[in-house]
Amino acid sequence: MTTLEQTAFARLETEKRLQNPVLKSATKVAGRFGFRGEIAIKFAPQLADEARPPEITSDQVMAIATEGEKGIPFFAGYLLSFGYLDMLVEALGDALVPEGKYFVFCNNIDLLKKYQVNMGGATFFILPLDEATVYNELLELLRLEKTELKKLDTAAKLDVVADKALKFTANYPVITYEEGLALMGPVRNPNEGRPV
Repeated sequence: MTTLEQTAFARLETEKRLQNPVLKSATKVAGRFGFRGEIAIKFAPQLADEARPPEITSDQVMAIATEGEKGIPFFAGYLLSFGYLDMLVEALGDALVPEGKYFVFCNNIDLLKKYQVNMGGATFFILPLDEATVYNELLELLRLEKTELKKLDTAAKLDVVADKALKFTANYPVITYEEGLALMGPVRNPNEGRPV
């Protein structure tokens, strides 16, 4: 059975970047390891040995890695701001591969726009996310039927989504990170409207 240490997730685990996992195990595909949870992209300053939650995370992450391969071929996640993309690229580092499929849903880009951004030697599909989840948005983007996946467990669902995502192609307008920063809207306060 494939273990995390045999995959590109090993460094992220050592750096304590794999947080709050819903899934962190081998999937149904031989040699594949899956992760669903959050990835810490900016840590809070630590004093002595206290454990503080990360300052910035990529949430609702879905990713796979294959035993013996250095990269993460599929990654999807949510960023509160497009402006955090540079930190995500830095956090993923050498796990990014040119042929990988990377989907980043951002809260502060125009709901009618989709882009491609090349960073860290990889191409990111930058997509809007308003109220829905990364999972639901991906199913729609990849034209997968939710009802067909209902009976599957979390690992099997990830396999189906990842396999379809690895074949995904799109010709969205290519922009630079700097152009994206100029286009993005204000960052929403995630705690806004919550009872105190």
